[in-house]
Amino acid sequence: MYRVENDLIGDLEVPENAYYGIQTQRAVNNFHITGIKLSNYPELIKALAYVKWAAAETNCELGVLDENIKNAIVKACQEIITGKYDKEFPSDVIQGGAGTSTNMNINEVVANIALEIMGHKKGEYQYCSPHDHVNLSQSTNDAYPTSIKLAAINSNMILIDHLKQLIESFRNKGKEFMHVLKMGRTQLQDAVPMTLGQEFEAFAETLSEDVERLTQNSNLFLEINMGATAIGTGLNAIPGYAELCAKKLAEITKLPFISAKNLVEATPDTGSYVIYSSALKRVAIKLSKICNDLRLLSSGPRCGLNEINLPAMQPGSSIMPGKVNPVIPEAMNQTCFKVIGNDLTVTMAAESGQLQLNVMEPVIAYSLLESVHILMNAMDCLRINCIDGITANEQHCKDMVLNSIGIVTALNPYIGYKNSTKIAKEALEKNLSVYDLVLENKLLSKEKLDEILNPQNMLGPHKYKD
Repeated sequence: MYRVENDLIGDLEVPENAYYGIQTQRAVNNFHITGIKLSNYPELIKALAYVKWAAAETNCELGVLDENIKNAIVKACQEIITGKYDKEFPSDVIQGGAGTSTNMNINEVVANIALEIMGHKKGEYQYCSPHDHVNLSQSTNDAYPTSIKLAAINSNMILIDHLKQLIESFRNKGKEFMHVLKMGRTQLQDAVPMTLGQEFEAFAETLSEDVERLTQNSNLFLEINMGATAIGTGLNAIPGYAELCAKKLAEITKLPFISAKNLVEATPDTGSYVIYSSALKRVAIKLSKICNDLRLLSSGPRCGLNEINLPAMQPGSSIMPGKVNPVIPEAMNQTCFKVIGNDLTVTMAAESGQLQLNVMEPVIAYSLLESVHILMNAMDCLRINCIDGITANEQHCKDMVLNSIGIVTALNPYIGYKNSTKIAKEALEKNLSVYDLVLENKLLSKEKLDEILNPQNMLGPHKYKD
């Protein structure tokens, strides 16, 4: 069953029970791009509802919206925020029109819910109009980017919680492995000794830096352009609307939103998206590097480094019996590649704005929200299915240190760089141990050599003793 609605293009059938209307239906008909619907991102739907709620409160207080209609709009927005109507947002996340389809989708759903609250039927827009009431004093060009920013802020808070849990897992492993002596490596070659705990603590520390970066960068979203309407001049918005709407949105969301100083500048500006996307990319790059390390450290089991064991999650081959692959870090790597690619998409979309509006904001919103969503899922997967279950091959790690050419570095202050180089070269060529060659060449006594090569003397700065 259908109802018929009309717009400037003409008449169109809309499913009778749908709370969305004709412009949403046109978007559904027009944009078959990703197969991913707006309903896949409930955080954006909630943000759109909050913006319409703040707008209605503002318009009513300024005397341009009837209080009964305002109350119905606010009630409709509150119901949408619960997630009850997420399925009413069926259009593709990538769409032409600078987000107009999305803005009209929320306008239509709010209007039709409000109509039922007021005792009317869906589509009886003379009583509550998507344009004249829900979209009053607004344009897609201020309501849509404001919603994206609110969605990004809320999503970022959740992302940080997931990141902190992953950091804690790395820190726990750092403590567990702090006594495990191993060889550090630079350029994939033996370097100097360290502990496995130091390695995992470093993973935790590098990620903890990004908690602050994500927070700082997301704070740029707190400046909004509500009241700008089409291009920032505020045409069709009542005086005082911009500042009051920002204040109302801040009160409703408990977030310190402020009105942009220059709405003409703020309307086409996508700089905050670029900065935040770069923070997501930074996290992705770090996570991918960590997963590369985990794959190297667990390589083997007989012909690789084999310093750690990753939890066995699934058979690794359809042809090689007994093979187990590092599938969880591999999945994290691939997720990171997608986030890095999304950052390039955001960059190009931001660059592609012209004059008083950037029409590419739908793909910016999609890229940012997708990056946050898949990062959260992948970090949880990495933490639960990999990091928490890692074990160390302690004796193997120690044996590699004792057999390494790299420990000769610790002897530099005592026997000199020239002698150290000679010992390292001979040990490598003759497959002998550094330890034995130092004694054979009578460069140090056994007691002194044992003291120098004590792990505690190789894991940090210390005073040299003659």
